[in-house]
Amino acid sequence: MIREPIVAGKFYPSNKNSLENQLRSFPKATSKEDALACIMPHAGYVYSGGVAVQTASSIQIKENIILLGPNHTGMGSSFSIASKGKWKTPLGEVKVNATIVENLKKEYSLFKEDDSAHIYEHSLEVELPILQFLHRDKFSIVPLILMPSQMSEYEKIAQAISKTITDLGIKDKTLIIASSDMTHYESHKSAKEKDNLAIEAILSLDEKLLIERVQKYNITMCGYVPTAITIITAKNLGAKKAKLIKYQTSGEISGDYQSVVGYAGIIIS
Repeated sequence: MIREPIVAGKFYPSNKNSLENQLRSFPKATSKEDALACIMPHAGYVYSGGVAVQTASSIQIKENIILLGPNHTGMGSSFSIASKGKWKTPLGEVKVNATIVENLKKEYSLFKEDDSAHIYEHSLEVELPILQFLHRDKFSIVPLILMPSQMSEYEKIAQAISKTITDLGIKDKTLIIASSDMTHYESHKSAKEKDNLAIEAILSLDEKLLIERVQKYNITMCGYVPTAITIITAKNLGAKKAKLIKYQTSGEISGDYQSVVGYAGIIIS
């Protein structure tokens, strides 16, 4: 199965040369760290591309990438996994790592092979051209689309991911990426205040505090579930710290500060 791009020409250019030129235009990090995980935004590149590229360029992109994203479409199972085939972008095809997928399904029975959750979902697709552009060597992906549930389920998912990585002996070869934008469609001031609360919890590697603040302050962070699971997984694998690479809102690009979306890039190591 080939998963065709659905937001090429919308969120990012569908032409290879135009896409590479846009990605080339964003500032890159001057040095790289060895990270276990990161959080990257997934909006149109004109708005969030700078944050995403700066984040991804600040770490070593590894040969196995586990992608966790929120479900914007409402389609598919609560915890949907794409188990085979390739994902296509204007920069080429990326293969799904069937070995990791099969091990994850054994560790957590609620993972369902459900392509319907992935066909029209943009949150994972948008990350791929950035990773392809920055890492010219081949890498494989494990695409996971997740709906909100209970903390106990997040912990089980994180345990399944960390155990699979440990059992396969691929910790040093695997990067976990949570795809999330931050506050949606509030003023720049309001978005920044709320997002600072969420970012503070992430930097503390406190998934419970993150969820508590998202709910208490009505922070419309679409990928708080993937982010919480990523935090737990990274801690299971020995993570000790997190660092904010860049934060900005769409208002800083568009000039419209009345209704913005926030974007944060964070690495966990």
